[in-house]
Amino acid sequence: MTTQPFALRLQEADNILVALRAIPEGAVLPGKLITREPVPAGHKLAARDIAAGENILKYGQIIGTASVDIAAGAHVHSHNLGMGAHKQDYGFGVAAQELSPVENAATFQGYRRPSGRVGTRNYLGILTSVNCAGSVARFIAEAATRDNLLAQFPNVDGIVPIVHGTGCGMSGKGEGYETLFRTLAGYGHNPNFGAILMIGLGCEVMQIPDLIDRKALRDSARFRYMTIQQQGGTRATVEKGLAILRELAGEADRARREEVPARHLVLGMQCGGSDGYSGITANPALGAASDLLVRHGGTSILSETSEIYGAEHLLTRRAKDEKTGAKLVSLLDWWEDYTARNFGEMDNNPSPGNKRGGLTTILEKSLGAVAKGGTAPLAGVYKYGEPIDAPGFVFMDSPGYDPCSVTGQTASGANLIAFTTGRGSVSGYQPVPSIKIASNPDLWSRMQGDMDVNAGEILAGTTIEDKGQEIFDLMLRVASGEKTKSEAQGFGAVEFVPWQIGAVM
Repeated sequence: MTTQPFALRLQEADNILVALRAIPEGAVLPGKLITREPVPAGHKLAARDIAAGENILKYGQIIGTASVDIAAGAHVHSHNLGMGAHKQDYGFGVAAQELSPVENAATFQGYRRPSGRVGTRNYLGILTSVNCAGSVARFIAEAATRDNLLAQFPNVDGIVPIVHGTGCGMSGKGEGYETLFRTLAGYGHNPNFGAILMIGLGCEVMQIPDLIDRKALRDSARFRYMTIQQQGGTRATVEKGLAILRELAGEADRARREEVPARHLVLGMQCGGSDGYSGITANPALGAASDLLVRHGGTSILSETSEIYGAEHLLTRRAKDEKTGAKLVSLLDWWEDYTARNFGEMDNNPSPGNKRGGLTTILEKSLGAVAKGGTAPLAGVYKYGEPIDAPGFVFMDSPGYDPCSVTGQTASGANLIAFTTGRGSVSGYQPVPSIKIASNPDLWSRMQGDMDVNAGEILAGTTIEDKGQEIFDLMLRVASGEKTKSEAQGFGAVEFVPWQIGAVM
């Protein structure tokens, strides 16, 4: 029987260790290192004496600077570690290496759509152009439930009212409007919807006819729309909406799952409630799964721009060309200006839960977050909600706020989400199934009803590659219809959160 070590040095150059379990004061570690104070699980301790002003290294990368002298064996965290100045060598494309495609591509059972894309679910959507239409959209969904409408349409997975807090009180031009426009258009085209009814109030800034006129959406047997004012109020709209929903359900019900290549998977990758283990277990395991998907011809999307800050050089060096790498850097420049204008700074990102889990600076958090992206070349950089039009590993701009980021990925075409967590997460994202990956065994044992994968097994000896294969295999099963834990519990109806940029007027 082997005993799990107290702590782990991730790279030879590191001057800190990561505690694999809670370490008491006075514990003797390999190399005769003695802990000077208790160190919580997932936190850092000094591997040697570190002078004030010296860089702290984790993953072989700088995560900050010692703010005071730190003795060997001492706990390293917010009290003695700060951001410091940092400058990155972007080296555009110098580390880009194509991954070899697999000889025999995997398949899953998906829904082929007329657009050529493939759905992993077959939902009816009730999309809203403005918050003022939100209650009516829910009334229509509730009426359909009372009438047991879907009993006649067994191939439809459910009805999803897409309700949000904006659509008016905004300028009809500019970045905020265009971001919401892309988001609504993207949901209208997401292949996990078999058909969509769109509801507006009628007088809002985000006019449905604008979406139609700009060819973002079009009236068809699978997409219908109306406004409450035009229909004559709430009751008339609910009655008409229920009748239209029945027609749309008939269209959606014609869809059947069929065997399709894994290249039709578009995976949105997220991390939320990260801890000190996330960058060691769950994130690199998801990165291994991402590489497998790319080798099978599929697409994986990394996002949460504010959470790659300080680690962006690891992506620019893998960019397919200088233009792609420079596009990513320009996003970070925008974010630095954006946060400064709103009296914030990028290092404010780690949450209290992140810090309790052992993460100290945004540099440290970002290095772990980027591990979700595996090793594939960076094939493209996209705006929030912009359609992903190329396979491979890509980046989509978004905040680090999980529901807002997933909303953008879904609008960009994601038909599957993989979500790593160290502290715990219970969210879901209809119409897209979300696979939850626990970074540590304690989380797995406490919240097994919410977690789909235990990446904490890596701490006990399971390889990252084996765990990545496990995640990839689960992705194929979920894409074929197996329910995730969040789906089984009914999550996903309230997590549509478009990124609201600009003035609310």
